[in-house]
Amino acid sequence: MLVDDATVIREGLARLLRDEGLDVVAQHADALGIVSAVEQSRPDVVILDVRMPPSHTTEGLVAAVELKASHSDVGVLVLSQYVETHHAIDLLRGAHSGFGYLLKERISAHSDLVDAITRIADGGIVIDPEVVRRVLDTPRHADPLDRLTAREREVLALVAEGHSNASIADLLATSGRTIETHTSRIFTKLDLEVTTATHRRVLAVLAHLRASTS
Repeated sequence: MLVDDATVIREGLARLLRDEGLDVVAQHADALGIVSAVEQSRPDVVILDVRMPPSHTTEGLVAAVELKASHSDVGVLVLSQYVETHHAIDLLRGAHSGFGYLLKERISAHSDLVDAITRIADGGIVIDPEVVRRVLDTPRHADPLDRLTAREREVLALVAEGHSNASIADLLATSGRTIETHTSRIFTKLDLEVTTATHRRVLAVLAHLRASTS
């Protein structure tokens, strides 16, 4: 499902996704009544802009929060030209899976967008590196993240972007075993326990992003 008040962008995106083999089940020009619309169309993923009618401020993110609260199984991709870190963190507090925040102008290839949508549909979290950078640059009060080394923060930032351990190892020119050690230490320092109800990589990302408002 596509939710964007710019008709040209919305229809262009719908055409692109259909050309890539995805089924666009519905399009909407605003986020009002998004929960009812999802219940009617039953999409796997909803793609929303941030600023939409009537006030053109954060209607898209507010709708995303409402949607994840009522339909946690539906993936949500915020696709915008604006970085709204505070509201994104609010969304992540209630969304432990199936969420993404990407910037329109930084998507360089159709395949990147399709890959993000697929990962979100499978329950993954995909955050644009620029959003991660803005969060990292935001002053924080003391929190568990202060326990991490510079390298562990670097690894966590890449986890927040949705990279696997193998991908992080390639990016940092090190071994997979080294990255496994880093992620294990990150989980320990953030007091993340293994349970059947949670995924520690997701919880680590949430801790990473929540830190700017703690």
